[in-house]
Amino acid sequence: EGRGHPVPLKYECRMTDFEREFARIGIRLCREGLAGANSGNLSVKNGDRFLITRTGSFLDEPGEPVSVPMQGAIPKEASSESGLHREVYRNASHLAVVHAHPPYAVALSLCGAQEIIPMDSEGEMFCPRIPVVTGAPGSDEMARNVADALSRGTAVLVKGHGSITAGMSLDEAYVLTSLVEHSCKVLMFLRQWR
Repeated sequence: EGRGHPVPLKYECRMTDFEREFARIGIRLCREGLAGANSGNLSVKNGDRFLITRTGSFLDEPGEPVSVPMQGAIPKEASSESGLHREVYRNASHLAVVHAHPPYAVALSLCGAQEIIPMDSEGEMFCPRIPVVTGAPGSDEMARNVADALSRGTAVLVKGHGSITAGMSLDEAYVLTSLVEHSCKVLMFLRQWR
């Protein structure tokens, strides 16, 4: 007997469209080896706010995204990189951001170059110049440097940390992440064979 509290007949879980999109892109990133465990984060601009993955969440099972205002306090449940995403949205017209940790891109970012120039045809076409910036993860410096680079382009690498790509959709930002890693892998293979 429920004593005035209805007993649910079944547990019902409703996944939001954003949650479904975040999971779909997160699964792709993980399958391609572009992110692992709880590394990386995703966001989409939504009016005067943006939705971002939760801090510590796994990209292939991100759960419900956290709504973050463009001004004011960032909710504690939001990714520790929320400041970076906010800065990108403030300084560029992008509507989606993907931050991943693709291993070839991270390795090339540590080689001392200020930018990476892809030599493969897709890289030359879609991300012909990939700036490499500095800044500690979660820092204001990193957020400023990434936002500055993405105000002029769609892809940037943070030295020793990962890639940040941006576009008009999560799909576009994901494709750019994959292209950046492919281009960096080609460059690494070229270095081995020269």
